[in-house]
Amino acid sequence: MADDVRSACLFRPVNAADLDEVMRIEHIAYDFPWTRGNFVDSLASGHWAQGLWERASGLLLGYGWASLGAAEVHLLNLTIAPWAQGRGYARYLLDQLVEWSCAAGAEQLWLEVRPTNARAIALYQRYGMDIVGQRPRYYPAAHGLREDAWVMGLRLV
Repeated sequence: MADDVRSACLFRPVNAADLDEVMRIEHIAYDFPWTRGNFVDSLASGHWAQGLWERASGLLLGYGWASLGAAEVHLLNLTIAPWAQGRGYARYLLDQLVEWSCAAGAEQLWLEVRPTNARAIALYQRYGMDIVGQRPRYYPAAHGLREDAWVMGLRLV
C-alpha cells in the first residue's frame, strides 16, 4: 500500500497559500475544527506542516502538523479528507512524521485523541502507539460540554 500511496501522491510542506484547501477539509472533517489562526501560528512557529496531494488532480488529500521540543514530537493535527480515508494516507503521513522525528533526534512521539474517535485510535494502535494517560475535559464537545482526551505515545529509540 505504501508504494501505491507514494507513487500516486505528492508529499510536500504546507504553506500559507495552501490554507484555503486545508480549511475546507478541516471544516468538513471536524465538528470543532482548528481555526485559520491556529494553522497560521503553527506555520509561523516553524512546526512540521506537511500535506499529501493527489498527483493526478492536485487535490489535497490530507495534512499533518507537529511540533518538536526537548527530544519529543507532539502530533498536533493529522487529518485525511473524509472522501480519501481508508486508503493508507494517514499511515503514510505517520511514516513521514516518524522519519522526520527520528532525523531530528526525537525519542518519543505524543498525541491526544478523542476516546470517541475509534478509527484514529485503531490506526495509532496498529502503528504501535499505546494509551498512556488521559487529559480531562481537553476537547470542546456539543452543547458547551468538554470531552476527555487520551494521550498516546510511541517510543522512537
